[in-house]
Formats: sequence, C-alpha cells, structure tokens
Amino acid sequence: MYACGHPDRFGTPILRVSEVSGIICNLLDDARLQQIWVRGEVTNYRNHASGHRYFSLAEEIGGRSALINCVMWRSYAFDLDFEPANGMDVLAMGSVEVYEPQGRYQLVVHELLPAGRGERHLLVERWKRELEGEGLFSPERKRPIPRFPSRIGVVTSPSSAALQDIIHVVSRRYPVEIVVSPTAVQGDAAHLEIADAIRRVDGLADVIIVGRGGGSFEDLFPYNHPDVVRAVAACRTPVISAVGHEVDVALCDFAADLRAPTPSAAAERVVPDRRDLLQEVRGYRDQMRSLLLQRLNSVEREVGELRMRMHPRRLARRIDERMQQLADRKGDLRRAAAARVRRDRLRLAEVRAQLEGKNPLAILDRGYCIAEKNGRVVKTARELSPGDRITLRMKGGRSGAVVEWMNRDEEV
Repeated sequence: MYACGHPDRFGTPILRVSEVSGIICNLLDDARLQQIWVRGEVTNYRNHASGHRYFSLAEEIGGRSALINCVMWRSYAFDLDFEPANGMDVLAMGSVEVYEPQGRYQLVVHELLPAGRGERHLLVERWKRELEGEGLFSPERKRPIPRFPSRIGVVTSPSSAALQDIIHVVSRRYPVEIVVSPTAVQGDAAHLEIADAIRRVDGLADVIIVGRGGGSFEDLFPYNHPDVVRAVAACRTPVISAVGHEVDVALCDFAADLRAPTPSAAAERVVPDRRDLLQEVRGYRDQMRSLLLQRLNSVEREVGELRMRMHPRRLARRIDERMQQLADRKGDLRRAAAARVRRDRLRLAEVRAQLEGKNPLAILDRGYCIAEKNGRVVKTARELSPGDRITLRMKGGRSGAVVEWMNRDEEV
C-alpha cells in the first residue's frame, strides 16, 4: 500500500509520481509477466558501445500495431550466436519490468532466438517435461555398461565420420565385433529412422552406441524427439548416447544408461584398453610369481628341516636322548615312590599307635581286669550288690565270680 497525498477539492486522493510508479511495479510482479516467451519483429535495434542491446518487438494484427520496448544486458547478449537485425522474426525470453526513472516498462530479455529455432527450443522444453513425467530420465533406470563386451551395436550413418572414429578407437583399444544399424542422422524423418534402427539392433549386441558428430541445434534435433527417447528407454540392451560434441545435450542423453561427450569417447568407455589390461595381467603374473616363490622357499625349508630330523645319526641321537630321558624319569619315579611309601608307613604307624592307645582292652596287658554283669561292663560300684554273679575279663581269658561283699567309697 502507498500513502496518498492530500485529496483535491472533490475528495479524490492525489498521488505522487513515485507512488504511481510503485503501484505499476507491484502490478508487473504478476507471475504471468515473469520468464515469458514473446514473439515479434525486431525494430529500432541498437547495439550500444557498452555491449547492451536495445530494441523493440512489434506486431501488426487486425490493422493495429503493438509495440514493446526491450533491453538485453551485456551479460546475456554475450551468449548470442547470431546478430539480430530490424525486421527479423524472433522469440525473446525474459520478464517485464518498470524503469522507474523514465516511468516506462520494458521486457528485460535473457535469451533471444530466431523464431524458427526458438519454437523448436520451446518444443524441446515441452518434450523434456513430458518425458521426465513418464519417468524415462530416472537415475534408477540406469544400468551398468558391460566391461568386456563381445559385440557392439552402433546406430549412426554408415558413411559418417562418427562411425569411423568408433571403429578406429575400438580396433586400437580392444578389437571386438561391431554391428552397424544404419540410419539417417538429420532431416525431417530422421527421428523415425533412428528409433527403428535402435529397435533393430536391440538384443543383437552387448551394448549399443547411439550417436553422430557435431552440428547445429537443427542438425541434432531428431535426437530430442520423443520417438528416439522412448526407443532408447525401451532398449533391453544398455545404451550409450554420444550425440554431437561435449557442449551439445540431447534428450536421448537423459534416457541412455550412459552419456559420452563424443562418439570417440563412447568407444573409449565401451571397451577397455588392452594395454591397460596387459599391464594389469603382468601385475597379476608378477604377484603370482612372487607368491609361488615364497611358497617354494617355505616348502624347501620345511623339507630341509625334515631331512635333518630324519638323518640316521641325528635320529639315533634323538632316540638316545629319549631313552636317557625315560631312564631319568624312571629313576625319578622310583625315588618318588619310595619316599611316598616311607611317608605312608610313618603315617600308618602313627594311626596304629593312636588306635591302640584308645583300645579299651589295652589295659588288660598291664594287669587290670574288666568286670561284666549280664553281658554289660560294670562301670561303678553302685551297679553291684552282694551275691551278684559277674564275669571277670583279664589278659588271656575270663572267669566267673560271686560278689561276697561291697564297700562303696561314699560309705567309707
């Protein structure tokens, strides 16, 4: 919103010039006026010393004239590959902006093309959006290129320099069979021939190169056609796209499994270099030779050691050493066994002495006897009464007795 000045005597707001210019700027920010393509006839063309290009685009329709001023700044004009001229039918891409110091709007041009070529550029952009929407450019669809193909299919003109470059590179690096599927590479019906040539060679080779040499945008246009892109995407065989030079980009590049900047580069990528392979094989050979020599040396050492061990004199000496060890071991075992027997005898004597000391019959040897009543040992005088029949057990036998009197210690 812009602040309004004082109203006039009728109540109408009075705007400043800058306010009007700001309102126009806001209106021209409409997305419909940004990054648009405009077709018209060049008039009032001027190539300024600064490098900027100033001109207008005009159109006559229904007896009326329409005109829009244009400017192409030096940074954009630097990429022009043709020189515009008054009366030329062109396509201009840019955005409408307001030049506030002079209060006028103009189209700031970013890209300028002759009308015919420009329309084809727009067509390619539309095709690109459609094919991308079909998923034909998805990275997940890309397949690896075989490292050692036995047969290569080439879709190009049989008389082209591109084919000769491919044959030369392949024969020099890694000679394999090349199957050519001939086709026109430019012209109004070239896209039909290219698509058909791709389908013909599909399945007859391990990898397919689709390409041609450099040329103008119009020359390379068939490789942007949806028929060619869909044929590449439908291929069962991995495809390398090699269209034009490194700076050239065609829609079939996005559908192919690999893009090469030139046909020669495609040939270099489709086969290995036999010199590199030979060097790699030599490396493996040297490595195997080194490992084999190491193994032979190790086995030779092992055989020598075995031979030394199996020598008669060395073997007899080893047997004598083992016999001596056994004899020494036998003597050690005998000494250890004798010492163990002595220890066991001493221990047994100690145990026997302890048992004999606790034997109740041992006192009989010292002149004592044991009185028994009714088969039980008499331990105290209280257990006996005059007239009791007892058995006296003494060393060497037993005898019977009758108690005639009793004199208990507590009665004394």
